[in-house]
Amino acid sequence: MIERRSMLVAGTAAIVLSIATQVAAQTPNKVSGTWQMIAATVEVNGTTSLPYGPEPQGKLVFTSDLHFVEFLHDPRISRFKSNQRGKGTDEENRAVMAGTLALYGRYTVDADGNFSGNTVEGSSFPNWVGDVRTTKELTMEVDGNRMIENFQRPGGAKVTIIWERAR
Repeated sequence: MIERRSMLVAGTAAIVLSIATQVAAQTPNKVSGTWQMIAATVEVNGTTSLPYGPEPQGKLVFTSDLHFVEFLHDPRISRFKSNQRGKGTDEENRAVMAGTLALYGRYTVDADGNFSGNTVEGSSFPNWVGDVRTTKELTMEVDGNRMIENFQRPGGAKVTIIWERAR
């Protein structure tokens, strides 16, 4: 009797999973895929800066199962003289913190497949872990193979990043 119930539960779970997978596959998702950063600016009190340098590098990956990973960096950051990650000088460590950002988590899309928010589960900037962002703070506007990210930071800074679909 217990074996029969186990088989029934397993069979039901397989059917539900199959239906859920089919529905997820049919839901539009305009941001899904791998994106490469081509420009990034930060505007504070009318002054614009290039937080990752004049030729920033970075990737943003939105998976079809609604996870994301983002890594941004200034390729001009010098290598550590010690050649050991944990033995950087104060100056080397400051340069890395100022010129890189990594984060990951989950994201959502609306019924039309547009980005509708995210939750940061991990970040190289620990203050962001647990943040939930809606389209009030963060937008991702897709136009063909280009996407514009606008992020309004608490405190007033406005971040704009331009992405292109990776080939």
